[in-house]
Amino acid sequence: MLEPMEPDLLLSLALGIGLAAATGFRVFLPLLIMGLAVKSGYMPVSAGFEWVATMPALLMFAIAAIVEIIAYYVPVLDNLLDGVAGPLAVGAGIAVTASVLGDVPPMWKWTLAIIAGGGAAAATQGATTLLRGTSTVFTGGLGNPALATAEILGAVLLSLLAILLPYLAALAAIIFIIIAWRIAIRARRRKQSA
Repeated sequence: MLEPMEPDLLLSLALGIGLAAATGFRVFLPLLIMGLAVKSGYMPVSAGFEWVATMPALLMFAIAAIVEIIAYYVPVLDNLLDGVAGPLAVGAGIAVTASVLGDVPPMWKWTLAIIAGGGAAAATQGATTLLRGTSTVFTGGLGNPALATAEILGAVLLSLLAILLPYLAALAAIIFIIIAWRIAIRARRRKQSA
């Protein structure tokens, strides 16, 4: 018989889901924010993940985040990046979730990280990919810079919310995913019926 989850594990899981969903907006920006939170002592990570707060890791995350942000403002490249960002976001979502689950048996840690973290990252990335595709079709790509700006804000705000109020971040991620998928599916149906 399964025992109920400990409150600390639920809090850690909510933190992981929030950070993982943020990687679906931008892969490296949430990793940079997480690394800075760990370096400042505000956020603990599981053993073996302390490297996220090292200077080389923070520098690498910062450079990668800047390159990723700029690349999403380049027409055509933004749509191509979505194909690459999907698997990267899932991997990052799994990693950030595993990094915050603490002292959990490895089987549970990695199962939760893959399902919850990878799933949250994949759902967010999938929703933003659908929205970008819809924007490209309806605006010829002219609306994509506004979407890229919203994704940057989403990555920053959701990462900070995950660190400060994990339960609220997990709820916000779920709500965003549902709304974004509904908008994209409705827009596609309207396009097909037109």
